[in-house]
Amino acid sequence: MGRIQNHPILGETPEGKTVHFTFDGKDMTGVEDEPIAAALHAAGVMVHRYTSGRHEPRGIFCAIGRCTDCVMIVNGIPNVRTCITPLEDGMKIQTQYGVSAREDFS
Repeated sequence: MGRIQNHPILGETPEGKTVHFTFDGKDMTGVEDEPIAAALHAAGVMVHRYTSGRHEPRGIFCAIGRCTDCVMIVNGIPNVRTCITPLEDGMKIQTQYGVSAREDFS
């Protein structure tokens, strides 16, 4: 996927500090303070959660914190809107299944 380096309206993207985080146990890197969803998108991750009733995948939809399609478990806390939550070094990010982690998904 990658990141936009030179936007036609916003201009060049400033370089930021590289931080490390985990996604479902896999080590990844991103840019400090960018939205978690942006770091995951740049790494090719499109699915953030699965719905509880029909187990359908969801990812970024509104990207402004109004919907709940991008919610994930962040540092053990479920239902975190990743499109508006800044990435920090050492974060533990997990796919959300329904309203919890996978082991509770039914």
